[in-house]
Amino acid sequence: MPTTPDPSPNPTIESPLLAGLTAAEASRVRSAARQQLKKPGGVFFMQGDPADAVYSIETGRVRLSQVTAEGQQILLRVIGPGTVFGAIALARVDTYPVTAEAAEVCTVLVWPSSVLMGLIEQMPKLALNAIQLMAGHVQEFQDRFREMATQRVERRLARTLLRLASQTGRKTDEGVLIDLALTRQDLAEMTGTTLYTVSRILSQWETQGLVRSGRELVVIRYPHGLVKIAEDLGESG
Repeated sequence: MPTTPDPSPNPTIESPLLAGLTAAEASRVRSAARQQLKKPGGVFFMQGDPADAVYSIETGRVRLSQVTAEGQQILLRVIGPGTVFGAIALARVDTYPVTAEAAEVCTVLVWPSSVLMGLIEQMPKLALNAIQLMAGHVQEFQDRFREMATQRVERRLARTLLRLASQTGRKTDEGVLIDLALTRQDLAEMTGTTLYTVSRILSQWETQGLVRSGRELVVIRYPHGLVKIAEDLGESG
């Protein structure tokens, strides 16, 4: 359920894989990982690559995208510090279903899936964390599918902007800046609509004072107005 975004994401969020572990256990799990640095545009893995590692973001943001059967690349999510990705490797799936690319300078922890599975077998709490992570990913994609199937496009776009603001928002004098190079085509892909429709809605919202948008830039000027649209609470004033 969308809320007014917190514009101050914490770059030192602990990995949810380590939640509830003792200090000794957490240290053991962290020491089993290697740290990897990627510059903007650097690829962690491509869609179709062997699913052989699990990643946790320490700093920076990562874009997850997918190429459809028709060859169209679709931006699915933008994720930030504390987020685990590639966890499907723990389900013994052969290949990654998405491409993971650094949206900015990123540092991540990387566990070979065989190493992490060995630790999971020894630590019940780590096993529970892994199950909860994968269940959360399934729930998120189910929610996104339901949004696509049942909600009008204005609600989907408002929810997408609020989700991005909560993940990457930075407070400015004008409002909450989505601190990420994001084109209208990216927003169209994430919302399941067309570039024309996104441009039309953003122009309408600019007229209403809800947002300001430009090339690869969106500022949410009135977050509560977007929440009202996302929750279908009537026209924003």
